[in-house]
Amino acid sequence: MVQVAFEALVEAVRDGDRLLSFPTDTVPALASRPDDAGLIYAAKQRAQTKPLILMGSDLVDLLPYVQGTDAELGVWQRVTDQYWPGALTLVLPASDRLPKAMNPTDSTTIGIRVPNRAIARHLLRQTGPLATTSINRSGEPPLQTIDEINAAFPQVCTFTPTELAALEASLPKDLGAKSANSGIPSTVVKWTKQGWQMIRMGSIDLPADAGSR
Repeated sequence: MVQVAFEALVEAVRDGDRLLSFPTDTVPALASRPDDAGLIYAAKQRAQTKPLILMGSDLVDLLPYVQGTDAELGVWQRVTDQYWPGALTLVLPASDRLPKAMNPTDSTTIGIRVPNRAIARHLLRQTGPLATTSINRSGEPPLQTIDEINAAFPQVCTFTPTELAALEASLPKDLGAKSANSGIPSTVVKWTKQGWQMIRMGSIDLPADAGSR
């Protein structure tokens, strides 16, 4: 694992063709620029039938990648007002701005999320939305510690421990309430004409009619 300063990590992402890892409110993320998402599939040995999550600092950064009616956008906005930042991934209809590499076998949908951790949102404000997933080999449990990540993914860039600690201590709490990984992947729900369909249960149990009233 390549440990670098914050500015160097941001620059590496902007330059492209690089993988990075950063802490979130759920499990540590493996990430890349959206158009470099193929790097994630290769590193994880992940089937292309399993889409990635587009993570952003705020809803406004993610909206260009989805499309819906005014009524649908209203529902989604009400849900995100209540649950974001947080451990909830919304799978929504994708716009034509979404790189196909994010969801190679079905480019019509994309999962989006804003994490409830200040360091993650601070990074995402500098890089823009990133393609993300848990950092592990496909089919194995998510890695939780720097030592585990270093052993399995030595090519991945991440923060130096000293700078990570300093940044976490200095960032405003309203940017994210969590200061550690929960170890529990996010809840994933998919939008349908009948409401929200549960794909993966995490710490949030979202009602099927959430945001509709």
